[in-house]
Amino acid sequence: MALFAGLSHREVRVVDGFMHERSYLAREVVFDEGEQGEAFYVVLEGQVQICRQGLPDAPLAVLGPGSFFGELALLDDAPRSAQVRAQENCKLLVLFRGDFLGLMESHGLIASKIAIQLARHLASRVRNMNRAEGGPL
Repeated sequence: MALFAGLSHREVRVVDGFMHERSYLAREVVFDEGEQGEAFYVVLEGQVQICRQGLPDAPLAVLGPGSFFGELALLDDAPRSAQVRAQENCKLLVLFRGDFLGLMESHGLIASKIAIQLARHLASRVRNMNRAEGGPL
């Protein structure tokens, strides 16, 4: 997964110690639009859909294994901008903001590598949105 690509095997094992596995049933809500963001998620198995509140049949995106979402929760305290729900039974890895802050305190180099990858991912997303809108790159 791109987010952890710059980490050694030992560093990945350290990060794994901060992650929590959660299972969701098909159509179960992972988090709601407007909810306070407290965690970042990685899809291990199954698929999730990102949609507007109350519009689960018109997903904005569908994410499968290896994809991640909710990364802004690690960086700010803003409310969630969309709802995420399991499209089918799925397993997710969860990194809570508090655990990420703990990782930063105990393993600053690892956390900084993850933060750099997050920044690159977000920059790529902004560039793609600008391209789609015909704006500056």
